[in-house]
Amino acid sequence: MALTPMDIHNKEFTRSFRGYDEDEVDQFLDEIVEEFERLYKENIDLKDRLAMLVDQLNNYKTMENTLKETLVTAQKTADELAQSAQKKSDLIIEEAEKKARDIIDQANSKVIEIKKEFDEYRKQMQVFRSRFKNLLETQLEILQQEIPIYEDLDKESLPKG
Repeated sequence: MALTPMDIHNKEFTRSFRGYDEDEVDQFLDEIVEEFERLYKENIDLKDRLAMLVDQLNNYKTMENTLKETLVTAQKTADELAQSAQKKSDLIIEEAEKKARDIIDQANSKVIEIKKEFDEYRKQMQVFRSRFKNLLETQLEILQQEIPIYEDLDKESLPKG
């Protein structure tokens, strides 16, 4: 059973012959009651403070756990975002490389087509030059042939006109 200051204050002793001086005992008991009350109140205050500190500690532990979970979640989210960004980056690069290859392939095809057209025009030009040369040579031969000149024709026999 816990002893309270009131228990000490209300305690009465039986009187006996040759006992202690009653005033001294009462005075000492008063001092004990006073000190016990102070210690009792201090104990209650300390228990209250301890309970408050335990509550605070529990709150801090809860906050710590929440912060740890938040940090883990944030790190996980950051990792996922980094992976997602890397995947998107890789996909964009892959698409850009494919487009570049397509453009290069189209350009190469166009170059081949233009070379073919150029070769065809060159052949046509050679054919044209050859034909034109033949034509000119034929015309030159015609021009170089001697045409009989009718000098003996008199001017009078020519139609007047």
